Amino acid sequence: METFNVPTRDQVSADNQAIFDNLKSQVGFVPNLYATYTHSENGLADYLALANRKTTLSGKEKEVINLVVSEVNGCAYCKAAHTAIGKMNGFTEDQILEIRGGEASFDAKLDALAKYVKSAVLNRSKPENSALEAFFEAGYNKENLVDTIILIGDKTISNFLYGSTEIPVDFPAAQELEVTVV
Repeated sequence: METFNVPTRDQVSADNQAIFDNLKSQVGFVPNLYATYTHSENGLADYLALANRKTTLSGKEKEVINLVVSEVNGCAYCKAAHTAIGKMNGFTEDQILEIRGGEASFDAKLDALAKYVKSAVLNRSKPENSALEAFFEAGYNKENLVDTIILIGDKTISNFLYGSTEIPVDFPAAQELEVTVV
């Protein structure tokens, strides 16, 4: 397998150096996965434009999607990163583990979201009708559905990049689930 390095600031273009500087000032460091996007000159800027787009979803809802997609796709990097981000958004460790399993019994609306996302990803874009119906019954609308699908795609991109490069994870490892999602 091709070995992928994690580009450093001095190995990337001036445009990507500016993005690295911005990330370092906002986040405190440049996550390895973000740095790996710079193997494509426009990859990081394009990805960040997608990841930072306006959405109808709250921070917690976004993390539910990120955690479920990353678990279903088996992405160790994104599970670790979004476990940390999920905690910053107010989820407990136990809630994060439950979400990664595709449920959120502590919140009916987030539970419907988690179940929809799990069903959509497991069934390769064709969620079970009951999951879609429960999504709408929980109070979500068509705009929320489109934003959810865009975020599923966003996280899938990162999952695929990590899966193909297996760069070092620079977040604390996420606890493994006792029961697999699939």
